[in-house]
Amino acid sequence: MTALRASLAATLVVGAWATVGLASASASDSAVNSQSTAPRADTAQVPASAGLISAMRRDLGLTESQVRARLAAEKRATAVQDKAQRVAGSSYAGSWFDPATGKLTVAVTDDKRAGAVGAAGASVRLVSHSARQLDATKAQLDRLSAPDGISSWHVDPKANRVVVNVVASAKGDNDVRRFVEQARKAGPVQVKQTPEAPRTFSAGTVGGDPYYTGNVRCSIGFSVYGGFVTAGHCGQAGAAVSGWDGSAIGNFQGSSFPGDDYAWVSVGNGWWTVPVVLGWGTVSDQLVRGSAEAPIGASICRSGSTSHWHCGNVLATNETVNYSQGAVHQMTKTSVCAEPGDSGGSFISGDQAQGVTSGGWGNCGSGGETWHQPISEILNRYGLTLHTA
Repeated sequence: MTALRASLAATLVVGAWATVGLASASASDSAVNSQSTAPRADTAQVPASAGLISAMRRDLGLTESQVRARLAAEKRATAVQDKAQRVAGSSYAGSWFDPATGKLTVAVTDDKRAGAVGAAGASVRLVSHSARQLDATKAQLDRLSAPDGISSWHVDPKANRVVVNVVASAKGDNDVRRFVEQARKAGPVQVKQTPEAPRTFSAGTVGGDPYYTGNVRCSIGFSVYGGFVTAGHCGQAGAAVSGWDGSAIGNFQGSSFPGDDYAWVSVGNGWWTVPVVLGWGTVSDQLVRGSAEAPIGASICRSGSTSHWHCGNVLATNETVNYSQGAVHQMTKTSVCAEPGDSGGSFISGDQAQGVTSGGWGNCGSGGETWHQPISEILNRYGLTLHTA
C-alpha cells in the first residue's frame, strides 16, 4: 500500500457518511430562526469546526453566533435531560429541546413534581398521559401487522400522543383505515400524513465511493475499537467488505434487519480506525468525543458519501418505521434528506455520535426526512466501544 493509499484508507474507515439535511425549513426550523433570545453564555466551551458552523448556517438559517449559542444550549439541555427524568419519576411524560428559549421542556402528569423538575434546570408542562402509558400504547401498535400505507409511528411528548404517520396517497386504503382504527383503540393516538413511504438508502455500485459488499454501496458510520458500525440492511454476517480502491477491509461480524437496522464490520488488511466524521473536502472533519443522546428538537448533522454535509433537527425518538422489508423499531427521525448510498453513515450532534443512517423519504434537492438507528443500542448489542478523541 502506498503512502497515499494508506492515508486515504485510514481516513475512510474513520466513519461518517450518512444522510441528512433538509433543503427547506420545517415548521420546527421556523422557531430556530427566531432564537435570537436564546442564551449565549458558555459558547466558547462547545467545540465546533468551521464546517459544522457553515452547514448549520446553511441548513438552519442561523448566524454564526446563533449556531454557537444553540450548540451551547443543546449541550446544557442534554445534561439536564437525565436528571429531570429521574426527579419526575413515574410522572415523566417525555422531553424536548426548544430552540426559541434554549431550554429543555419536560412534560409531567403530576404537578407536585413540577418544582423538582424545574429545579433540575428544565421548563415544565403538565399533561394527561405519562411516558409509560404512551410507550404501552406504542407497544400495542408494534404488535400489529402494518400495511404498506402506514409509514411509521412514535411517541410524541409535545402532543402527548402516539403519532401514526400515513402515506397521503394511501389514506383511503381499507387496510390503512383498519390499522388506524385498531391504533385508536389502543390509546391516545394522533394521525398525520407523510408524502412518501420510507425506504432504505443503499445503492448499486458506484466507482470511487466506499464501502462495497456484493453489488451494494453503503456508508461507514462510526469507528469502534476493532472496526466500524453501519446499517444492517447493507450486508449479512460473514459478508466481505471492500473499500474505495477495491481492497479488502474486513467482514460483517454481526447484522440485524429488519426489526433493527444495525451491523458492525471488522477492520484489518492495512486499514485502521480513527474517531473522526469526514468532511469530504467540503467542510472540516469533525472529532467524535462521545455519544450523549441529543433531545427532541436539538440540531443534528451528518456527513454522507453521496450527499455530504447537511444539518437539521431531531423530530422524534423511539419511532417504528414500516419499510417494505419489515418494521424497524427504536429509530430516531430527523428533518434531513438522504440519497442512495448514504445508508449506514453517521449522524452527529455537536461532537456527540448519535447513530447510523437507516432510511427515509425524499432527497437532498427537494428535502425529506431520515431515520437513524441510535448508536448506544448498537454498541450495547455487540459489546463494542466507540472510538473517541
